[in-house]
Amino acid sequence: MRIGIVFGTRPEIIKVAPVYLKAKEMEKDGIEADFICTGQHREMVDMMKGIFNVEADIDMNIMTANQTLNEVMYKVVRGFEELLKERHYDWIFVQGDTTTAMAAALAAFNRGVKVGHIEAGLRSGNLYDPFPEEMNRRVIDQVSEKMFAPTQRAKETLLKEGFDEKRIIVTGNTVIDAQMYVVNHFDLESVRKKIIDHENYFLVTLHRRENIGQRMRNILRALRKFSEKEGIEIVFPVHKNPKVRDIVYTELDGCKNAHLIEPVDYVELTALLKGARFVATDSGGIQEEAPTFGKFVVVCRKTTERPELIESGFGILAGTEEESVYAALNRAVRFVPGTLKNPFGDGYASERILSSVLR
Repeated sequence: MRIGIVFGTRPEIIKVAPVYLKAKEMEKDGIEADFICTGQHREMVDMMKGIFNVEADIDMNIMTANQTLNEVMYKVVRGFEELLKERHYDWIFVQGDTTTAMAAALAAFNRGVKVGHIEAGLRSGNLYDPFPEEMNRRVIDQVSEKMFAPTQRAKETLLKEGFDEKRIIVTGNTVIDAQMYVVNHFDLESVRKKIIDHENYFLVTLHRRENIGQRMRNILRALRKFSEKEGIEIVFPVHKNPKVRDIVYTELDGCKNAHLIEPVDYVELTALLKGARFVATDSGGIQEEAPTFGKFVVVCRKTTERPELIESGFGILAGTEEESVYAALNRAVRFVPGTLKNPFGDGYASERILSSVLR
């Protein structure tokens, strides 16, 4: 059985590298896997390869400066049209909700290749928030032969939308597999100390396009007010997007408690997450990763497609107004995890995904 595992962005490679590594272990079971890179985020993808000690078998290298979503989609579809003519895959696996994933899934479907959707069934309920991710994940689910739901809640969402239960498999989230890999291969405390030598800080990441502008300014003002009042420092790897950087450096200018650093790799991010008192973010991935280390998440968004975080007690949907974010930060600093259970998995998602297509 021949499968292609697709990635193009940093979040994707984190979540598909464990699947590829497991596929290589299962070659004796008849799996032949290609690791296919579109290069949607070239710099970040290159940074990730060294961590998992894997290289792309096929690199489409589609990235050019300032390209639109339609241009990315066109290049991915065109690239996959040629690839699928040359290589006869039984399955194409895509992950999540990027333009790379959506375009690759459509191209495979149109060529009669079965699609497996890793992290299926996530929904915010608003087609335009997050944009374009909400549309992408809905489209991918429509064309998928198998939907690998990370949680029971995600499966129930798919069932309510009318999908056949036989197509849905609850696997857990592969990001937990990735975290377990990093924990077992790196000294996270030493990594963290090279960035900040104490643990009296909270970790911040902000980058979503729907937050760029006044929403982000509101969030940053709340973060600054909280940090200065409580004496808890901010560690903030600032996204490369110039619009994000302009807002961040303007709003946190002169804030002595704020450590504004360049983007970090996944090992460094995991180390910072493990050492932090809590997290404030608009990232989807960090919402899944924080509970592994018992960290509370202030979700700086109006919606989340990961309601399990909120329902489990590990997070709060703070919105994007200064007052609501500030109130959520005050709740986060008092959080004690106790016996709360990680709602996103146990580290064996990759094995369940691959075993399901071998049956």
